[in-house]
This record gives sequence, C-alpha cells and structure tokens, in this order.
Amino acid sequence: MSNNRIASFEAGRLLALLGVIAIHSQIFIQAPLINGEPWLGLLINQLSRFAVPLFFIMAGYFIAPKLSALPSSTMKQYSLPLLKVWLVWSAIYFLVPFNLQLAWEAGYLAERSGYWQYLLSQPLNTLFEGSLVHLWYIPGLICGLLVIAICCYINKQNLILPIAIGLYFVGLAAGSYEALTGLGSPLFTRNGPFMSTLMLAIGFKIRQSGWHLSFIKAAALALVGLGLHLAEAVFLMRYDVPFNMHDFLLGTPLWGAGLFVMLKQRPLFGQSLIKLNINKHVLGIYLLHLLIIIYLMQLLPLLGITGYANDILRFVLTCLISYGLVALIDKTPLRALLLR
Repeated sequence: MSNNRIASFEAGRLLALLGVIAIHSQIFIQAPLINGEPWLGLLINQLSRFAVPLFFIMAGYFIAPKLSALPSSTMKQYSLPLLKVWLVWSAIYFLVPFNLQLAWEAGYLAERSGYWQYLLSQPLNTLFEGSLVHLWYIPGLICGLLVIAICCYINKQNLILPIAIGLYFVGLAAGSYEALTGLGSPLFTRNGPFMSTLMLAIGFKIRQSGWHLSFIKAAALALVGLGLHLAEAVFLMRYDVPFNMHDFLLGTPLWGAGLFVMLKQRPLFGQSLIKLNINKHVLGIYLLHLLIIIYLMQLLPLLGITGYANDILRFVLTCLISYGLVALIDKTPLRALLLR
C-alpha cells in the first residue's frame, strides 16, 4: 500500500505542508493585540502543530512492514538518500546569504560570518539540525527510525513504545516543561530521537497491530489531543513560556494519532488532489520554502506591502513559488542532487 495511491494521506500530507509553511511564515503574528498578545497569530501557530507529528506518523505507518522484516537493509535504503539531501541543503543554507541588504552593503562574508559563528556556537544542535532550523526533520526522522530498527533487529518490538514514551517524556521535561522541571539539555530536545520516535512508533504500531477506531472516535481523540495541547500551552504561560514555542506537548501524540486514523478511515478524502500530483513535491517544498519566506519578509515591505496583506501574500507566494521552483528542479539534472 502506497501513500501515493491513498487520496486521504496525500491530502493529509498537503495539509501538513501548509501547516508548516503557516508556522514558518509567522502569519498574523503582528495582528492586533488582545490582552497584550497577538492571539490570532499565536493560535494559527499552535493549530498548525499537527503537521510534523502527522508526517512522522505516516512515515512510521508506511515503512513498518519493511522495517520490521528487514531492519538493517531498510534503514540503509531509506536513510542514505535522506542524508544526502540533508547534507546538500545544509550546504546550500550554509552558503546562501539571508540578509540581502547586508550582503549588498557590507559584503558576502560580513553577512555570512555572523551566521556561521551562530552555528558553531551550538555544534550539537547544528549536528542534529543542519544549517537552517527546519532541516531538523530529516535527522529526527532517521534517529527515530534507528531506535525502532534496533528494536526490530534484536527481536524486541515490545520495547518500541516504552522506549519511545520514555524519550518523549525526557524531551518534554527538558523542553517545553523545563521551567517546571528545572532540567536542561545541551541538545534542543525537539531534535534527535526525543520526539520523533514516539510519533513514528504510533504509525508503526498502528500498521503492525491493525489497530483502528471509527471515524467519530478518531475525531474525538484528535479533539481531546488538540484541547490538551492548547490547554498546556496556556498553562505554561504562567511560567513565562511563550504560547507559540511548543512543537510537542503531552496532547500532541493524541492529536496526531486521531488525525491520522481519521484520514485512514476516509481513504477517498481529497481524491481530486491525486490528479495534481503534488505529493511527490512535498519534501522538496518543505526543504525550500523557508528560504523563500526569508526573502519575502525582506522584499514585501520594500514594495510597501504591510499588515494583513503582507501576511497573506507572504503565505500564498511562498506556496506558489516553492511549488514552482521544485517542479522546475524536478525536470532538471539537479533533481538527483536536491530531491530525494
């Protein structure tokens, strides 16, 4: 079974991609304040946090049969192309200037040197992230799959969920809940295996066990998870933790699992999207979109576009330009280098 042929999963991946772009484009984060906070932008930010968990759950679901049967060869076959893409894009973002005005006025090295020093100042995070923040997804995916593959290799699949849950709680304790626990970590715990392993394990276990819920029960699970995620974010504001900083909270796995099962129970949802063949470009758009956002944040104000118009246009143009460029790359020899 391939996610290329299941309409609901293709639609889910597209919605997740739009969610990632919404987070990174900071849409409406400059909206009018309510009680001192731009709540419209903050809510959009957190309501979009289903995106990466859903990507992980789908990956775990589809790789489960091969990973369970042939863990070593499957890890090698799956990971090496991803590592290649990650290294290439890390090199691109290491070299390409972000602040175009500074590069023009002070020179290329003046613009890049500050960013290079920033990357070198946190080598562990750079190792598990890459040269731009959103690239963390690929090392996180590989780290999580490696944990599951090792459990499969030693015939201890019963350890997958306990280990994944343990890593997740450590990640939360040293991450969003650090203000309560007092724990710290030299590695930002969104990176690496801490959060990704549980999300991948959810998809893996759903596939292996055949576990399912009705659409209504899955929707209820998703709503409970979403409600808990938002309630946690509000609660943590009491400890001076910004509402919009959370990638994962206690409710996030329930939210992601519920959404995934909803898509699984409605395989024809979004059937018309198959004809657009967007699914094959999702990874490329994910890798490219943040650079487009960085440049649009500089260009649109220069054109006199501000306020809500700036936010909406930045989001829409990022989607269109990223798709167009990736579709173009896909037709050139660069495809083998830049796309998986």
